[in-house]
Amino acid sequence: MNADPIPILNHPLEQPTAFTPDALIEAVRSERGLAETGVPGVCLLDFDGDITDWLVASGRAIRWPSWACFHTPMFSLEVDGGTFGVIPRTIGGPYAVLVAEQLLASGAKVVLGLTSAGRVCPSLPLPSFVIPTRALRDEGTSYHYIAPSSFVDATPDLIEALYAAVQPLGRAVSRGVVWTTDAPYRETHEQLQDYAQAGVLAVEMQAASLFAFSAAKQFPVGIVAQVTNAVHDTEESFDKGSHTDEFRLVEAMCRAGMQYLSRHRP
Repeated sequence: MNADPIPILNHPLEQPTAFTPDALIEAVRSERGLAETGVPGVCLLDFDGDITDWLVASGRAIRWPSWACFHTPMFSLEVDGGTFGVIPRTIGGPYAVLVAEQLLASGAKVVLGLTSAGRVCPSLPLPSFVIPTRALRDEGTSYHYIAPSSFVDATPDLIEALYAAVQPLGRAVSRGVVWTTDAPYRETHEQLQDYAQAGVLAVEMQAASLFAFSAAKQFPVGIVAQVTNAVHDTEESFDKGSHTDEFRLVEAMCRAGMQYLSRHRP
């Protein structure tokens, strides 16, 4: 065994993986007796899970019984006559990518992420939406998918579809760079100031990981970040609006994903 001085920066990207999402899916199906059916073409990762809880409680979303995953349930949601998958509480890069890998192996065509984020740019309104165009890679998962670099980019056409869909919702919307961290309780004031000066808009925990997965697999991923808090702001922090407001956001994201898929379907 070669002991790399910094293993995460020397990951053997060209070598095949020893364990595949297909193997895990097959194990789940075998243990639970699940049918070998796929998943909706557009699936949304709800990192916080609150809106999924409300969708299920209100009868708008129902369990997708054949989702072959040990770790999380999937629910189906109807929007404009189409069926979309929603998976709650996939917080953090490793978990989000684990689920995204299984979605890809299960037949999904587009993965969307709805995440909460903290403000980095002082002029960014609170609350507001940010559509990440690229992510600063201050996490670990992305280095297992693409070579080391400071940033990783999102899928351009999907960014535009999400931006157009979210704009009419009545909340400020920005496109730009986010900072992805694995350790939210280790963000320092110096980092926040330096990244703000460098043009970073917000900080969250998934974008860089999912964008690297997207780049490596050539699989479209788009994210909407709800920026609801800041270090120096204590009034009305974490206000994502009403459940109805967030449901409208989920619907808009689903429409954007379907629009992207209709334009890029093979």
